[in-house]
Amino acid sequence: MNIVLQNKELKATINTKGAELISLKRNAKEYIWEGNPNFWDKHSPILFPIVGTLKEGQYNYENKSYQLSRHGFARDNVFYVEETFQNKAVFSFRSSEETAKYYPFDFELKIIYTLEENYLTIKYEVTNNGNTKMPFSIGGHPAFALTDTFENYSLLFENDESLTCYSLENNLLSERTTVLKLSDHKLPLTYSLFEEDALIIKKLESKKIQILENGKPYVEISLYDFPNLGIWTKNNAPFICLEPWHGYSDTLQSNGNLFEKEGIIILTPRKAFQTSFDIKAY
Repeated sequence: MNIVLQNKELKATINTKGAELISLKRNAKEYIWEGNPNFWDKHSPILFPIVGTLKEGQYNYENKSYQLSRHGFARDNVFYVEETFQNKAVFSFRSSEETAKYYPFDFELKIIYTLEENYLTIKYEVTNNGNTKMPFSIGGHPAFALTDTFENYSLLFENDESLTCYSLENNLLSERTTVLKLSDHKLPLTYSLFEEDALIIKKLESKKIQILENGKPYVEISLYDFPNLGIWTKNNAPFICLEPWHGYSDTLQSNGNLFEKEGIIILTPRKAFQTSFDIKAY
């Protein structure tokens, strides 16, 4: 089922499966990737309770081993529509006997979409309803549609910084890094940047990134308190993903303990964690 939000500037469509944004339009112009399975069959999945891949696809908790697939299970489950307005919708997903097979923690995940002028705010709220500490990561994976030649796009960062990108080995984070130096705040896009998969940035100074189309603003993402960023596409695919993350894949040295996992958030009982990012359509 799809939920449609609309104001004078934007129209957003969210699928209840995964509470996934599948369309964002301004003046009939589509900003979100269509999900063509020849390249990638998703649009903007939510990554929870992990971001990326676990070493050997598993972790240990209280002397038991649990299997958890890449990016977690939230994106594959149907969310309950808690409330909808013309410009806002709240989606909820709670732990169950089924989720406990993979993640033995009592949680509620809320996704709140809000339109305001030409902005879409996506807010994540994670609540620990259990009596024990709860480790988790959460992230977004929005794919932005690129209708022009890929090389006609560039990323404009708020700060003129050097990007230290960590390489993946068997989907795990290695110590091997590449430093990309921005030129006047810009990173020109080429498919060769992604020959070894995503660009994974553990530490980013910029809190705003624009996608420029032939030098002009196309879309902007505001990261706020998200500390990590993934940038990804597939060869010859007409999209680019700008992924705000709290956490990332296991490192090659990971010991299988989620509580000691690099980048993890540990939420105390009966507490909630909130984070959000904005998408601005030009």
